Amino acid sequence: MQSIKNKVVLITGGSKGIGLGVAEALVHQYAKVAITSRTQAAADKAAAHLNKIGKGEVMAVAADVCDPLAQQRAVEQVIAKWGRLDVLVANAGLGYFGSVDTLTIEQWKKTIDTNLSGVFYSLKASVQALKESQGYVITIASLAGTNFFEGGSAYNASKFGLVGFTQAAMLDLRKFGIKVATIMPGSVSTEFNDHIPSAKDAWKIQPEDIGQLVVDLLEMNPRTLPSKIEVRPSMPGGK
Repeated sequence: MQSIKNKVVLITGGSKGIGLGVAEALVHQYAKVAITSRTQAAADKAAAHLNKIGKGEVMAVAADVCDPLAQQRAVEQVIAKWGRLDVLVANAGLGYFGSVDTLTIEQWKKTIDTNLSGVFYSLKASVQALKESQGYVITIASLAGTNFFEGGSAYNASKFGLVGFTQAAMLDLRKFGIKVATIMPGSVSTEFNDHIPSAKDAWKIQPEDIGQLVVDLLEMNPRTLPSKIEVRPSMPGGK
């Protein structure tokens, strides 16, 4: 079993939802975790919550994944503080939904820029440090990356693309000792798409469940790589 203690992890979109759940799980394992958000205030608020756990270390970074220079600066801040980068969790994402004939060009661009290009920018900024640490890249995709649905043209395109991108990157980077995997969740209880989590979401995957999955991946014997993982609620709709 690999130890996560003192591993340096960068999580994009780590101020809420799945990203925050992953950060909590890693902090409990005494990792050094940097979380990004588009605003410093949101990142600082989440970091304050995480630091109350009393394990590991947390830093907050303002960085929009749509900006490749911001991703480079985020990686530089992490390395300046902790001297290395061991894990990138490319989590930041959003969704606009509606019929393709009414979806706006701005909504299309924002979805692709965030969910697909943003992951490329994050990986591009991190890859040299990950080569040096022989680290790990985990992208957070979706079951929408293999299952299309009405009203999901932009989101489906971004997540289908992300699954393909991650698997190709896995083949590109494994010769450098870098492991690359994508997690494809179904329904998760988060604030995604302006949802407000409540007791009615108890049947869904919880953010901490994805956090546990990330811990399991990082602790696995390095000879084995689960490169594409589908995860869904045990019972649909809470039945």
